[in-house]
Amino acid sequence: MGLYSSPFRVIFTPHKGKGIVIEEIARVSTPSESERKRARELGELISYHNERYHLLDSPEISDAEFDALFRELVDLEARFPELRTPDSPTLRVGAPPLSEFPVALHAEPMLGLENATDEVQLLDFERRARKFLGEAGEISYECEPKFDGLAVELTYEDGILTRASTRGDGISGEDVTPNLRTLPTIPLKLTAPHPSLVDVRGEVVMLLEDFKELNDEQDERGLPPFANPRNAAAGSVRQLDSKVTAKRKLTFIGYGIGRLAGFEFNSQLEAMEAMADWGFLPNDSRVLLSSIVEVAAYCADIEKRREEFPYEIDGCVIKVDDRELQARLGNKSRSPRWAIAYKFPPMQARTKVEDILPSVGRTGAVTPVAELAPVNVGGVTVSRATLHNMDEVIRKDIRIGDMVIVQRAGDVIPEVVRALKEERTGEEEEFKMVEHCPVCGAKVTRPEGEVVYRCEGLACPAQLRGRLRHFVSRRAMDIEGVGEKLIDQLVDTGMVKDIADLFTLTKEVLSGMERMGEKSAKNVINALEEAKTRELGRFINALGISHVGEATAANLAAAFKTLDGVMSASEEALLEIEDIGPQVASSIISFFTDEKNVETIDKLKTLGLSPAQPEERSGEDSLGGAIFVLTGTLSVMTREEAKETIKRLGGKVSSSVSAKTTYLVAGESPGSKVKKAEEAGVTIISEQQFIALVSTAQSKPETPTPGNVKKHLSQQKLF
Repeated sequence: MGLYSSPFRVIFTPHKGKGIVIEEIARVSTPSESERKRARELGELISYHNERYHLLDSPEISDAEFDALFRELVDLEARFPELRTPDSPTLRVGAPPLSEFPVALHAEPMLGLENATDEVQLLDFERRARKFLGEAGEISYECEPKFDGLAVELTYEDGILTRASTRGDGISGEDVTPNLRTLPTIPLKLTAPHPSLVDVRGEVVMLLEDFKELNDEQDERGLPPFANPRNAAAGSVRQLDSKVTAKRKLTFIGYGIGRLAGFEFNSQLEAMEAMADWGFLPNDSRVLLSSIVEVAAYCADIEKRREEFPYEIDGCVIKVDDRELQARLGNKSRSPRWAIAYKFPPMQARTKVEDILPSVGRTGAVTPVAELAPVNVGGVTVSRATLHNMDEVIRKDIRIGDMVIVQRAGDVIPEVVRALKEERTGEEEEFKMVEHCPVCGAKVTRPEGEVVYRCEGLACPAQLRGRLRHFVSRRAMDIEGVGEKLIDQLVDTGMVKDIADLFTLTKEVLSGMERMGEKSAKNVINALEEAKTRELGRFINALGISHVGEATAANLAAAFKTLDGVMSASEEALLEIEDIGPQVASSIISFFTDEKNVETIDKLKTLGLSPAQPEERSGEDSLGGAIFVLTGTLSVMTREEAKETIKRLGGKVSSSVSAKTTYLVAGESPGSKVKKAEEAGVTIISEQQFIALVSTAQSKPETPTPGNVKKHLSQQKLF
């Protein structure tokens, strides 16, 4: 038997404080007829309810019921991989990461559109079409809003999605099939009568509300925001890891058809109606008009209502409706003769920068914001606009007193596009980033390698919610019962002004909060009391020091043993610790020398917090210094969790294979490290074997070594 295939399956269950416990080991068998039937039923049920929810906005079951169906199918396919069909709904969750996108040639070119910006140019478009056709009969036009997203092509063979690609240069694009399979608005299997072969074309967009949510998440993680929904959509589609795409809320809206076999349409509108029948999102703003004059009126109306759309639009698309006339008109080198885009004017305006002020976000990011002379942009009065970061201020050379161009789209935060330098008087002032937080007075620093300045204040009101959520989270202080809604109440009522205030709460105070009975309040108080002696590594991680995550926090705890030891550590001492370089060391020292942070930590000590020293592990119950290299995608735990487990049990993690490597852990789609390991004679184990090994290390006194690894694995019945 090879190392990557096994007639066994292993079910793992996470247990608090015990890592991953092997719950069941059983031989994989062939699915029964009833299991095959159930898998088919689940696939059809999930697809049906997906359509009700995402396309018809009329769900018939609760989210919990849907999740139960989905989990049941995931479990069936995990036990019997042969049950996973090309149109299985489980493909929505993503596939293993790609190293690069394959090239996808378009069977028929995906051409661009000629543009019109006024009624005269629309009339000229019709005149040219009539001249080319050589007749003066009536021409009907199918019209729709022009979506501002990423153009893609979906190929269906016998109704099954077989390929999805970006437009690229129109001749060839990128094969992004695993990514677009994750979009719930793209059917994996066409419903209703369908062609034997069809290329469906459309735009992947990000709805404005989803864009705002994504940028809020970026802010919470300390990452720069996306400039606009189109960039966010395009970046999401081009992720090499489709699991990332699956987490982004993207929407596909079809606008046309390329190749077509085994089917005929007389008109553009008929083709679009058929696409809705196949399972695509219908476009309620699509209309059929009988004259170019009506088309011009339609474009003017859509422009007035552009703010009402849930996604960004930048114009209208006008197409000759008759498919026979389309064929007769044909294409020019870069665009079809039978279609044109009516482009709206950009949503921009000129105004004056009256001041530039630092704004503190929820993660402590300090962002320069331009205070503007109020100006109407696209029907909305704008008086503030983001400048993103200091690098952007310098690159665009934006100064206080400048006349600037401001733009906005939908409900996206307005931004300053450029300064009108030719209008400068010499009285304009350059903006300099503040040294202390305008909200709490703590130091503002720019971590090495980042573009964002940050406030380091533990008690900064502007970032209090985010710090509290991190502090109580499972992988930090793990304080059960203190969730997001309770945190919001505590902050809104002023009961908690910093992380230390959590430990001043009483059962009487908590029981008076919304949705908090006496029993719940007591549980929270007990959890807070228990957290006072949480391990030192967890406490350091909970503080949210820039560049210090779980692994670094654990290393700090192991090296200095006490909180005072960590707080007083010199740069030289910090640099001796694994994974700590000059950038991280500087961040740690800066954090613990800030007076505001020291005050908060002293307050925590006064309230009884005494982080426990890390446990000393003996060589008898650890991995005994074994060196691990990880490759491929892990499914049961993340790569970071695997690294943490190895280090916690006394093992070491390396990024490259060498003769000193003890084990290579090979997940799904392993890379070239497998060949290197084979050449070096390194033991290669699967993820299941790895988990069995570390489970043994946690419970057995004997130290796993290359010589007895087979014994340990056989104890878990994996051989």
